[in-house]
Amino acid sequence: MTGRSTPHRSLKQRLVDGEQLRGALLRLPSETLVEMAGVAGLDCVVIDCEHGPADTALLQHHLTAAAAHGIDVLVRVGSAEPALALRCLDLGAAGLIHPHVNSREDARRAVAASHYPPWGERGFATYSRAGRFGTVTAADHVAASRETLVVTMLETRRACDDADAIAGTDGVDAVLVGPADLAADCGFPEPGVVDGLTARAHRAARANERAVMTIVPSLDAARAAERQGAQLIVYNMAHVLVDTLRSLAASGRANGAEDPA
Repeated sequence: MTGRSTPHRSLKQRLVDGEQLRGALLRLPSETLVEMAGVAGLDCVVIDCEHGPADTALLQHHLTAAAAHGIDVLVRVGSAEPALALRCLDLGAAGLIHPHVNSREDARRAVAASHYPPWGERGFATYSRAGRFGTVTAADHVAASRETLVVTMLETRRACDDADAIAGTDGVDAVLVGPADLAADCGFPEPGVVDGLTARAHRAARANERAVMTIVPSLDAARAAERQGAQLIVYNMAHVLVDTLRSLAASGRANGAEDPA
């Protein structure tokens, strides 16, 4: 992983340049964790508004904290929330993660929600936080918006079967397989089935020169994902923190610490 460069380069450009990036997956409210991720030197945080609260006032606070510490923010939005996608970008998110993308048409809709015309259908405004409250020109604002990172999530067998078409859609920048939803869609089969479908999706991403993104629970898992070709690796902080607390609790018991109860 390389540190943030000066002047600021977008996550999208850094992925195109082949950098290995690291991030942290958080759910609202997590302002202090956003700040800690920035202080620690991670490249981005992912704010989960699909499985967490989709409160845009809270989200703005988190984006402000991230900006103060020089760390980019990606937001995972719900699959049927174009209005939320618009608000996230207006607030200054560096990119969007679109879940439940099952086809080329779904991928096209994700791209359209993420970009201004003629590349998409995002409503235009420069008076937003992303437009520095109206102090940038329309041309500069449009140019900056082209750096929005578009991540498509593949979470079904159908999506993995159609991964080449999804990854090949113009405007898609990265592919993220959702293993939990994929396993549920497949009826919770043996792990090898999900692993095989995931590998198929990753091959399609690389064949179309798209970045592979993955969410991991630990440093060991991150290293394994990097060996397998993942370029944007995000730690699920719920897993990391619970595992850390469990280890601390187990260490105390192993050392004969008294039960606080």
